[in-house]
Amino acid sequence: MASSERSALLTYRLCGGSGEEERGRERARGRAAAAAAVAPRKLPTFLGVVVPTLLSMFSVVLFLRLGFVVGHAGLYQALAMFAVAYFIIGMTVLSVCAIATNGALDAGGAYYMISRALGPEFGGSIGIMFFLANVCGSALYVLGLVEAVVDSFGIPPGQKAGTGVHVLPQSYWYELLYGTVLLALCLVVCLVGASIYAKATFLIFLIVAGVLGTVLVSFFATRPIGVPIRLPHFNGSEIENGSFTGFSLATLRDNLGGGYAVDYTTGQMMSFSSVFAVMFNGCTGIMAGSNMSGDLKRPSYSIPRGTISAVLFTYLVYNLLAFLMCATCNRTLLQKDYGFLRDISIFPPLVTVGIYAATLSAAMSNLIGASRILYALARDDLFGRALALAKKTSASGNPVMAVILSWLVVQLVLFSGKLNTIAGVVTTFFLLVYATVNLACLALEWASAPNFRPTFRYFTWHTCLLGIAGCCVMMFLISPVSASASLGFLLLLLLALHYLSPSSTWGYISQALIFHQVRKYLLMLDVRKDHVKFWRPQMLLMVQNPRSSARLIDFVNDLKKSGLYVLGHVELQDLDTLPSDPLQPQQDSWLNLVDKLNVKAFVSLTLAPSVRHGVRQLLFTSGLGGMRPNTLVLGFYDDAAPQDGLARHPAFSSTREEVPLGFPALRAPAAPKLLSAREYVGIVADALKMLRNVLLARQLESLDKAWELRRAASPPPTIHVWPVNLLRPDSARYADTCSLFLLQMACVLNMARAWRRARLRLFLCVEAGAMPHAQEEKLRQLLKDLRIQAQIQLVPWDAVTRLHWQTHQGPPGGPAPAGEAAEEEEEEAVNFPANATQVSDEYVCAANKLVLEQSPAPAVRFLYLPRPPADTSLYPLYLHQLELLTRGLGPTVLVHGVSAVTSTQL
Repeated sequence: MASSERSALLTYRLCGGSGEEERGRERARGRAAAAAAVAPRKLPTFLGVVVPTLLSMFSVVLFLRLGFVVGHAGLYQALAMFAVAYFIIGMTVLSVCAIATNGALDAGGAYYMISRALGPEFGGSIGIMFFLANVCGSALYVLGLVEAVVDSFGIPPGQKAGTGVHVLPQSYWYELLYGTVLLALCLVVCLVGASIYAKATFLIFLIVAGVLGTVLVSFFATRPIGVPIRLPHFNGSEIENGSFTGFSLATLRDNLGGGYAVDYTTGQMMSFSSVFAVMFNGCTGIMAGSNMSGDLKRPSYSIPRGTISAVLFTYLVYNLLAFLMCATCNRTLLQKDYGFLRDISIFPPLVTVGIYAATLSAAMSNLIGASRILYALARDDLFGRALALAKKTSASGNPVMAVILSWLVVQLVLFSGKLNTIAGVVTTFFLLVYATVNLACLALEWASAPNFRPTFRYFTWHTCLLGIAGCCVMMFLISPVSASASLGFLLLLLLALHYLSPSSTWGYISQALIFHQVRKYLLMLDVRKDHVKFWRPQMLLMVQNPRSSARLIDFVNDLKKSGLYVLGHVELQDLDTLPSDPLQPQQDSWLNLVDKLNVKAFVSLTLAPSVRHGVRQLLFTSGLGGMRPNTLVLGFYDDAAPQDGLARHPAFSSTREEVPLGFPALRAPAAPKLLSAREYVGIVADALKMLRNVLLARQLESLDKAWELRRAASPPPTIHVWPVNLLRPDSARYADTCSLFLLQMACVLNMARAWRRARLRLFLCVEAGAMPHAQEEKLRQLLKDLRIQAQIQLVPWDAVTRLHWQTHQGPPGGPAPAGEAAEEEEEEAVNFPANATQVSDEYVCAANKLVLEQSPAPAVRFLYLPRPPADTSLYPLYLHQLELLTRGLGPTVLVHGVSAVTSTQL
């Protein structure tokens, strides 16, 4: 008991001191996961978050593409690009901080946040997208590093032999070879583990910080110079002259506006969107710290502080450098020489080292981030055996196979060849991931769950919404094709995971959102505004044991017509004598049954001293607000031995697996029943007193719906409808409330998709000399007004009614006393069949034969159910007459309606 009381807290993992132990329990799926669970967390905020984030955001853009951005876009548009980009990532950072401080984080970064917030479908699909984003980002930075190496050491275009340090051949395959070697270096570092990666990135950070300081000083210390630029031209090269003018108002004025031109590496005309796509890659590193969440000492503390600090610092640096470049370099230098910072530096070799270090670090950061995401996806078993190999870890917990697999995918991306070629794809992937992070936070905020209380409070649903809108708009501005393809791929992954992935214990945000919206709309569903035009059946089906009621459950599901459907069950026990609620263990079995039978039903179980009391409880308490059962459905009370039809039901017989439902065995034929005949009729009377419609279903387990409705024989299957009270031929009418309700229920069944081939046959019982054609025309007009398509068949029943009038002289034993006669008249006023004792078995058997003789045999029959008598001593006789009336008829539904359900109004 104590264990179950603590389980919710352990699952939510708020116990900081036992976090490692709980992770071990949660991931106990093999030795690889166990090794990862005991791996110590080592990295502090600065080394684990600030340094990787800074290096990932600086990377290629800082040293190799910032001049490209400013040269094409101009200062004003460049600052606007920075503002838009940092607005988007700023909103995303707020969402990341909120999710990161709402509970303990594990390895996987953004994937872990999204999957635990939105559920496995969104988490798995976005995890794959984020993995691809990191893979493409790593390839992009490797290509940027290759570009820098070739620019420094490559043989100039048009020359066959190198001179001095320019010894590296330039061609597509040579550059692919250089990229492969550099990527192998990243692989070696990542295989060693997160600790050596953190040390390596810290060393690189010191180098980049020193280079950045040198660059800033160079803008002030370097004198104006001309910079010759060698550009490829057909089979040779040509030289253009760029200028570093120092601080010049004229230079600044010339660089204020945009001047988009052809990119000399790809030969494509640049535009705002294409330049923004390249620039935004300098902002995509905000998740670098989050990706290391499994290796941080305190991820919920480190991620918000480290990420926000790094983002603010990079924003200031980018704006400062953009201004300095516009004020000191002419447009030709900015557009035609991506490595111009080396040319104007007071110590050029240091800038070269900084470029190499920054891009190499960013490549490693994305590679290790991709491996951690892949490992988290494999560990969660969302893709089954497809990612089983990625679960393998080293003795220290480093996911070596995930690193190797990520390296292989990056190697494939390197075949794209040029940095600017994949910049748009990388940006689209990252924007999609950022939009989903914002969506996760927005969903958590809108769900208003009490357990969503992050310690980081500087966010609202407005910031999440702005982040989503910004990401989506920029995605389509940058590359509509890439954005559409990415969303399509995401949708395919989401659908595949929805139908194929195993269920998880993470919690589904969709359930919280549905609860929030359903509660709101239930409050708006005002029962005082109900109108008969919009009436729909809302069923409460009482089930003793589903093993004998599977086909009945399926049949009532067809009758509900998008209304409420509740499966009710009464357990005869006393809670005072029990240590705990016995219904809780049964709940899962009932819900599994609902899923397996594919019926849209709720389950309501109750404890009661008797079945009648239990049904009363459910009639009073089932449903909520305007969604309460208005119709009670019961199986028929007879002496037939219960048959186990669950295993023979198509939902179970189509699979080889055994029925995994914990329902008890059926009652033996000789065993006593749980309720008496008097109690059964009393349940019907109680429901009618509570103004609930009543349906009694007999032999529905013999209805093979699939065979009846799919047989090729002509004519199609029929539904027989007898809207006359056969047990009261002296007061039979076709237009009373009960008859109209019976017609409505038959029509509702015929409207169900599975029953549309069936045809309604309405039987009009007529007597000689009663103008049958006039009655038929009146009934036909009624059906026309009600928009019910049915075939009317006249049935003479003089021979049947004659049997009734022969015994109508009085009840057995002579005439009733005056007091009893007055009581019968009062009962007749409320539609109780006071003449129940006057209807002979012979008459009822004749009525049964009349119904049975109508051919061809229907799929199901609907008969009029009279009210139970007011005298409870007549309950057994009443039930006996119902049994005689329906004996041998096959699937039959006895119907009594107490509410107006039909409308002829528009």
